[in-house]
Amino acid sequence: MTCIECSRELSYIDHKNAMDTYGVELCARHQSRMDKLMRKKNTPLEAIQLYYGLKQAGVNPMLEWWDGNKSVDIAISRVKLNIEIDTEYHMITHDQAMNDLEEAMHSFKNGFTTIRIPHVLIKHYLKETVNNLLGIIEGLKANIKVI
Repeated sequence: MTCIECSRELSYIDHKNAMDTYGVELCARHQSRMDKLMRKKNTPLEAIQLYYGLKQAGVNPMLEWWDGNKSVDIAISRVKLNIEIDTEYHMITHDQAMNDLEEAMHSFKNGFTTIRIPHVLIKHYLKETVNNLLGIIEGLKANIKVI
């Protein structure tokens, strides 16, 4: 049992706390960093789980990346992909839909693709979500090479 972030050996307590809280193996130092990030940026737990799922799959994601307008849950700058985790997708209003559309427009103007993923998809189907994102990343890489 080692920390995903720094490969430090985990004690049983650190392992149990990390798995109970985040669902990923993190040392006390990195758990503290994630706690602080969640408090300051209101980062969804599922964003952290997806971030580490992508890291384990060999992707180099960035958590809470500033895109010039707002903080994006996860960004993969190499292929210009922004990923937002929807935590309240079931009760969308027309105002929220318009805000989402405007955010997507700003991303496209800057050359980025933004996708929104419902948090329940990550909660229940993390591996499948990561695999689908890997496919999207491959498609974006192929399109970048063409241009």
